[in-house]
Amino acid sequence: MSEEEVTWTGERRNKDLRTFPSCSSFDLLDPHDPVLSRLATQMFKRTNDYLQGEIATGQEHYDLLEEINRTVIIKYADLQSLAVNITKSLNESNEKYETEVKPLLEQIEDIHIELSALEATAFRLDSYTKQLLGRFIELLGIDNHSA
Repeated sequence: MSEEEVTWTGERRNKDLRTFPSCSSFDLLDPHDPVLSRLATQMFKRTNDYLQGEIATGQEHYDLLEEINRTVIIKYADLQSLAVNITKSLNESNEKYETEVKPLLEQIEDIHIELSALEATAFRLDSYTKQLLGRFIELLGIDNHSA
């Protein structure tokens, strides 16, 4: 067969295929190149391996996300429980402060105010005592410098 005949036959075959869209270009009875068949088989096998790997990777990512989600849910529940306990403890502490500590602090403040007033009174009394002593010495005529 010459090149023209091969070209014409190929064009004719392509033309025939185009006229019958339901026809496939693969015919079981046609002899095929064994190298081409081997390469096609390898291509399909490798494509299958690649797609299986992609699916497996996607599944692994999905499983990992599920595990992360479960862990986050557990941690969130733990944190929520911790927050509830902290709130409860804080409320108890505030209640104890209001009922036990605050009255004591108010008593301490009252004692401090009374002590300050007592101290001021003691200073005034001391000053008054010194004045009285000075007058008493003056009335008795005792000279401090002669002794």
